[in-house]
Amino acid sequence: MQTITLQPIGVIHTPFDTLEGMPIQPAGAAEVKGRVEVEETYAEGLADVDGFSHLILIYLFHHSRGYHLTVTPFLDDRPRGLFATRAPRRPNPIGLSVVALESRQGNVLHVRGIDVLNGTPLLDIKPFVPAFDAPTASAVGWLTGKAGHSERVKADSRFREDTTQVK
Repeated sequence: MQTITLQPIGVIHTPFDTLEGMPIQPAGAAEVKGRVEVEETYAEGLADVDGFSHLILIYLFHHSRGYHLTVTPFLDDRPRGLFATRAPRRPNPIGLSVVALESRQGNVLHVRGIDVLNGTPLLDIKPFVPAFDAPTASAVGWLTGKAGHSERVKADSRFREDTTQVK
């Protein structure tokens, strides 16, 4: 396969300077405010975003190193296949969060519901459109009955680099 190179378009600022104790999903960070600073080079691309109540932020898990194909996710005590989880240590450490857009000031977006580490590199922004992005799900796999717990569960050290088993 060919190598793909991505260039950050900005940086996400949040109150979370360490991984431990951070919300594991935006639902657990409903009132957490943050700033998304888009590089001036890309500021023109922010035209019209303030017409959307929510945005999808695509970012790099910049503290993620290595991965395991089986992990024990925060909301379970059983090992699961990596691609059936949202664990941050992945072959391509890309994350996404849907956040509420509170305001835009030039190249800075003020958001709420942010669940990422301070200084996270921003790769892309897309508008959240319920008709496109929120299909009615008929099955949520092993998360049945657990998804609502993400509001209470906080991150711990389980996804820190473990050099004894890193791929």
